[in-house]
Amino acid sequence: MAKSKTKFLYKEEWEQFNSFKLVSKPRMAKNLVYWCVALFTIIFLAGWLPWTQNIRSAGSVTTLQAQDRPQTVHTTIAGRIEEWRVQEGQRVKKGDTIIVLSEIKEKYFDPQLLDRLGEQVQAKEGSLEATQDKVAALRNQIEALQEGLQLSLQKARNKVQQAALKVRSDSADLAALQIEFQIAADQFARQEKLYAQGLKSLTELESRRLKFQEVQAKLLSTQNKMNISRNELQNARIELNSLQAEYQDKISKARSDLNSTLAYVQDARGEISKMRSEYASTQVRSGFYQVTAPQDGYIVRALKAGIGETVKEGEPIASIMPANPQLAVELYVAPMDMPLLDIGRPVRIQFEGWPALVFSGWPGVGFGTFGGKVAVIDNLDSQGMYRILVVPDPDVAPWPEAIRVGSGAYGWVMLNDVPIWYEVWRQLNAFPPDYVGSANGSASGAKQEKTEKAEK
Repeated sequence: MAKSKTKFLYKEEWEQFNSFKLVSKPRMAKNLVYWCVALFTIIFLAGWLPWTQNIRSAGSVTTLQAQDRPQTVHTTIAGRIEEWRVQEGQRVKKGDTIIVLSEIKEKYFDPQLLDRLGEQVQAKEGSLEATQDKVAALRNQIEALQEGLQLSLQKARNKVQQAALKVRSDSADLAALQIEFQIAADQFARQEKLYAQGLKSLTELESRRLKFQEVQAKLLSTQNKMNISRNELQNARIELNSLQAEYQDKISKARSDLNSTLAYVQDARGEISKMRSEYASTQVRSGFYQVTAPQDGYIVRALKAGIGETVKEGEPIASIMPANPQLAVELYVAPMDMPLLDIGRPVRIQFEGWPALVFSGWPGVGFGTFGGKVAVIDNLDSQGMYRILVVPDPDVAPWPEAIRVGSGAYGWVMLNDVPIWYEVWRQLNAFPPDYVGSANGSASGAKQEKTEKAEK
């Protein structure tokens, strides 16, 4: 105890002198050294802790399927708003009426337009049937004319043949009468000589003269008859030729009428088809007066307001959000990081408005993030970035039901596990994430595929 007191006294004696105070060791520096050594030891040891490399990206909530994304409902026809059947925020089913329109085109003002178009179609169809009956009648007429032509030609040919036979008969009669006339003339000449010699009487001479004159008159009559027969033959031939020309003219006229009627039939069919198309279009148009929901969903916003406002063809009238969309998060990745991504790679998602404590390298330590996996990787860049779609991971906790399409999100695509010192060194040198794991994985997969092919 005395010894400690002596030391205490010595200390008090030392403190009396400023020189001893200047050469004494400061306790704060010693503690600082201890703290620095401990800190660097902790940092060194922590540098060997595992760290999950990741690709950090910001994006937004969307849907995986295009039909699940928000869409606008458009009008098919122009019209005037008569009634709204829904309000904003209301849930609708597919086929529910959203808005009722009325007609604004003068062509469709008639309330009985469909009935009148149907009557026009029926009237035109009746006209077509009558025209088709006329076509059948003209065809029958042409067949009858052709048959009549054949019969008339045969009759005319028979008549020509009869006239030719008559001419031949008259020619034979004329030849016989000419011989008889020559004989009568010779007899009369001899009779005159005998009368001049006094060998014949005057009575016999006159009798022979009378006989000669009768033969001469008969010859003249036969010649006339022969000429008449020849004229009849000529007339029969002319009639044969004219008959064929006459029937050909009638047949040509009937065929012309038939072609005109067939052309009318085709025109009538075209008009009927046009009328039916107009009838069907009008019938379909009448169904567009009520604009319906294309699918189940919620009316987000009415783009047209009021009653009596007119809308054009294809003009949007309301926005609808599908009821049960398959949510996804779209993130954008730099081209340098694209080789590290593949379908099914895990992703951690933080949604805006959702409290979270994130340690990107230690995904299991933080809270408030949700698991996902890469489902789609675009093959085309968008303004120098590639888009990926992340869907919920079925093996982890589901995404919150409160998130909506369009809300912001942050994502961390999980890559390889490396020491913290390596990650710090990579970040300081602005190197891309580690390619070794992906390269080794690709090489091992290719090697395994070659082995399987060799075994097969």
